[in-house]
Amino acid sequence: MTGHILAMVVRPVLAVLALALAVPAAAAQEPPADNAEMAAMFVADQAQRSGDSEDPEAGYKADIERRARTRALYDSGALKTGTDYFGAAFVFQHGSEPRDYLFAHTLAMRAMALGRKDAEWIAAATFDRYLQSIGQPQVYGTQFRFPEEGGVTMELYDRSLLSDAHRRATGAGDLAAQNRRLEEFARMVAGTASEPGK
Repeated sequence: MTGHILAMVVRPVLAVLALALAVPAAAAQEPPADNAEMAAMFVADQAQRSGDSEDPEAGYKADIERRARTRALYDSGALKTGTDYFGAAFVFQHGSEPRDYLFAHTLAMRAMALGRKDAEWIAAATFDRYLQSIGQPQVYGTQFRFPEEGGVTMELYDRSLLSDAHRRATGAGDLAAQNRRLEEFARMVAGTASEPGK
């Protein structure tokens, strides 16, 4: 009887000890490496936007291909690190429909959760772009649009929802900084329109 009671006490203790010994071994595993293909697509995405594109149609097709491949990597579980999700968020931010922007926002949030603090700006920008794409006002002030009829606008924009401190924390800048940027864009647009042949 005593042996039976002793076994009942010892077994759980041994199980806890075995579990405790297994935890350090698991913790010692190497963190996952950044996905090299995703990193290359992020570089290509940014390079395409670093200057005037000589072939907009080719750029549009490249964006579609990058989104398709990024989605395949995501679906297969190949995106593992904050850096992977950070790059993927930018690729989908350059999508063409609300679903792209919403997916980009979720990718940016995952990047932040995995330690990419600098993903806060792309999280804000993807959210703003999604809102505007469904006819709702942006709230951070990351989106500047250039209507076909000319000029530049940030509308629709709900400036009252968030504080300037909150906007600054995301890298979107406060309202005064955004207004200065809007004025700079307006001067650039006006200068381009006044040039001969433009």
